[in-house]
Amino acid sequence: MVIKLTDVRRLTGVNFLMDDNGAVAEAVLPDGRKDVAIKLWQTNMRAVLDGVGWQDQRVVVRGYPGGASTAISAPLDALYAATDLIEVAWQFTEATLNDTALADMDRALASLSGKIAAERSAPLVALAAAAARHDVTFLAHDGGVSVGLGTGCLTWPDGKTPEPADIDWSSVHDVPVALVTGTNGKSTTVRLIAAIGAEADKIVGLSSSDWVRVGDDIVDEGDYSGPAGARMAVRDTRVELAVIEAARGGLMRRGLPVPRADACLITNVAADHLGDYGITDVPTLADAKFLVAKAVRPGGYLVLNADDLELVARAQSFDGNVFWYGLTLEGPTDNGPSAYVSDGVMTLARDGETIPILAVDDFAPSMKGAARFNVSNALGAIAVAAALDLPADALTRALRRFSNSAQENPGRGNFMEIGGVTILIDFAHNPHGVLALAEAIAALPAARRLIVIGQAGDRSDEDTRQLTRAVWAANPDMVVVKELTTKLRGRALGEVPAVIDNELRNLGADGSQIAVVKNEFDAVRHAIGWAQPGDLLVLLLHEDRGPPLAFLDRLMAQGWHAGDPLPEEAG
Repeated sequence: MVIKLTDVRRLTGVNFLMDDNGAVAEAVLPDGRKDVAIKLWQTNMRAVLDGVGWQDQRVVVRGYPGGASTAISAPLDALYAATDLIEVAWQFTEATLNDTALADMDRALASLSGKIAAERSAPLVALAAAAARHDVTFLAHDGGVSVGLGTGCLTWPDGKTPEPADIDWSSVHDVPVALVTGTNGKSTTVRLIAAIGAEADKIVGLSSSDWVRVGDDIVDEGDYSGPAGARMAVRDTRVELAVIEAARGGLMRRGLPVPRADACLITNVAADHLGDYGITDVPTLADAKFLVAKAVRPGGYLVLNADDLELVARAQSFDGNVFWYGLTLEGPTDNGPSAYVSDGVMTLARDGETIPILAVDDFAPSMKGAARFNVSNALGAIAVAAALDLPADALTRALRRFSNSAQENPGRGNFMEIGGVTILIDFAHNPHGVLALAEAIAALPAARRLIVIGQAGDRSDEDTRQLTRAVWAANPDMVVVKELTTKLRGRALGEVPAVIDNELRNLGADGSQIAVVKNEFDAVRHAIGWAQPGDLLVLLLHEDRGPPLAFLDRLMAQGWHAGDPLPEEAG
């Protein structure tokens, strides 16, 4: 029996498997012998833990089809060594299952004890204990060690941890934190919350899937929706309010990016990335997203979308404050504060008072109400801002000013007009997100509609077919199928586009309604070449938006009009 460990990693915060720091290995195991292998690994793991003096550490297993997450708790200053302990336990397990010679256990334990001793740091442990006594946030890893947050944060490089007695604790404090997760709508929502914070005269530290930003200063660009981005934001001493986007991947790989937050929002839960980390269905994915509930400070709020049945069901197990929002809410709830739409106006209800915030038609990303998903995002932002006690007038000003431009909310419902053609750019990449967008597409006036579609190679064929069906629900006149050349993820060139092409034909599309192109830039160029005045082009962009956007900007600058030949230099 061959046992393959596909991912061995540290767990640096409260995580899906346990409420402790630790380490985990994802083990690929034949289902026929999985139970035997897991039981033997647990026995070996316990022996290894006892052998290195970690008798008080826990062994945790979560099985799933074809494998298991196998984890242990560990001291925060020995997490790298903890990964080695797990691997050694699996080496002994594999040897026993295959009846091969076992390694010398005493020698293995001596080596592991040496690694633990080399990593241990008494100052790190002492600093964590001192931060707990002063009731401030302690963070290790991902760029150093720190106490406090934002304007009250002190940070030191790894290996330079001070003695607690040498710290002026009177200068150390936390700042308010909002944590946002969910399948769709995270990026737009955190940007809305940040805009509200700015209108309330706060310097906001924002970590998201596009950048880390402090105030108007972009600290770094890239996907920072994991712990590294969060810690970059909360350790910046300019920050007075932190808004953190927490993607599923970061939560599963490392755990909570910060241990405590004043408001934790879950936007929704829908099928996406199923199969990663053994999450094979939507209910289990909802359990994983609900991890953020453990970060809610005493007196803080868990902000939940009342339109999502998975979240409604799980709310019953949460014993803290819940702040509800949703398109289906028709007024104040009996179960705490809420945000909803009343007579076309986004409204906040709390403490027995109802406060009109802004008419839906005056919120640009709503597309005059056609983009209901963005109304939902705005309601979520209203709820979080209210949970943070930001003033209502700041909510109104921020939402009124927030645009659907690529500068303010890149890749999320961005509109532009070029040469008589309306162009909508969005990041929608799963059936739930595309169906929500399809509702808006169908409501927008257009002579003809074109949609650019593609999918990453790590989705199943059925996931890709579901995405295709969601696109077809928007009744497009043309579908441009692109290859995502940077996201093949084990697939052959042309394999995923072929699945999309075949499904479109099964749905009733004929050859004249489908174009298959070799990359994302060519897809945009093909869409522009197809367009006539009055058309709507929906460009679902998933790779580098820079070249397509630069191409569109050049067309606009050159005065291009729909139906004109494309200038050679534009490509």
